[in-house]
Amino acid sequence: MAVGVFDSGLGGLTVLEALARRLPEVPFVYLGDNAHAPYGVRDADEIFRLTCAGVERLWAEGCDLVVLACNTASAAALRRMQETWVPPDRRVLGVFVPLIEALTERRWGDNSPPREVAVKHVALFATPATVASRAFQRELAFRAIGVDVEAQPCGGVVDAIEQGDMVLAEALVRSHVEALLRRMPRPEAAVLGCTHYPLMAAVFADALGPGVRVFSQPEIVAESLADYLGRRPEFLGGGTASRFLTTGDPKTVGAKATLFLRRSVPFEAA
Repeated sequence: MAVGVFDSGLGGLTVLEALARRLPEVPFVYLGDNAHAPYGVRDADEIFRLTCAGVERLWAEGCDLVVLACNTASAAALRRMQETWVPPDRRVLGVFVPLIEALTERRWGDNSPPREVAVKHVALFATPATVASRAFQRELAFRAIGVDVEAQPCGGVVDAIEQGDMVLAEALVRSHVEALLRRMPRPEAAVLGCTHYPLMAAVFADALGPGVRVFSQPEIVAESLADYLGRRPEFLGGGTASRFLTTGDPKTVGAKATLFLRRSVPFEAA
């Protein structure tokens, strides 16, 4: 009954932690494509190819349902995968839709026509590839009208976090927030559109100032997945054990993940 969690590197571990807390009875198999990280600087075709390869590896582990805990993969590859590649007996879900459902105060899985919502001015912080894809704006337009989105590509933040340089990461976050606020001085909400960014959520909130609600993905995605599995339990796969897999060097990735999560994470070669 394992569920797969795919990420280009370590950021998806923030989502995995929330999933494991919310669904302690479900085993999760995590795959980080560390050999090809970061995805945020790659083109859409390459991201699609790499993401499909990662999902296929998780299917081989008995994970009939895979969560793309990577905003870049969700933005650049997910819709194409769902429309042209995923077979009917499997499911691949992303992290954007649950976030947008929370932002627009919809019930999970509500596909009714777009409508007016309370929030009118939204700041989006994401990787350059996610921003370039405009996937967030596209998915938002399916659900809400009259919402102004200002997107800020946050170059360098992911690399700084994965290298453990939180001083540099904080400086970069504050610089990116400052740049966005020059274009949108009074956002009502801010979306952290990268699964690394929850580690810097307090810095984003402080830099944005009071009155801006910051939406971070891990807990939102966990609640959405719990609801989905309640409605579609048939997509719990045949896997039975939790594992951590990587396309990179397991020892190196495990050491970085231990710093990332502040606990030991035993990675295996994928």
